[in-house]
This record gives sequence, C-alpha cells and structure tokens, in this order.
Amino acid sequence: MAIKKVWIEEGCTACGLCEDICPEVFVVKDLSTVIEGVNYSDYEQQIKEAADSCPVEVIKFSE
Repeated sequence: MAIKKVWIEEGCTACGLCEDICPEVFVVKDLSTVIEGVNYSDYEQQIKEAADSCPVEVIKFSE
C-alpha cells in the first residue's frame, strides 16, 4: 500500500538524518517537519528508511 500520511511526533532532536535521506519530504530547521502536498508514495522507500534510521523513533507514517 502507498503511504498517505507522514508526521513527526514530539521528541525530535533535529539531527537532520531524515532530511539527508529524503529532502523531498523532510526539512529540518529548529525541529524536523514534513513538507505538505508531497505525493508520499513516490518516496515510500526513503520515508521508511528515515523512520527506521531516526535515533529517537519519532517519524511515523500510515498507509
């Protein structure tokens, strides 16, 4: 199934890893945020990799 929603839960440390993995979806300023309006299914593998790689496990997605 395609990813339909991506969000960051409380506790982000703004390490920048998610943005390094998938800058089309994630941007890090003071905290990491998800870019709205992106077709997340185009970046499914990168989103899953970012979620798996997050050191504080705050990247979530739903299919």
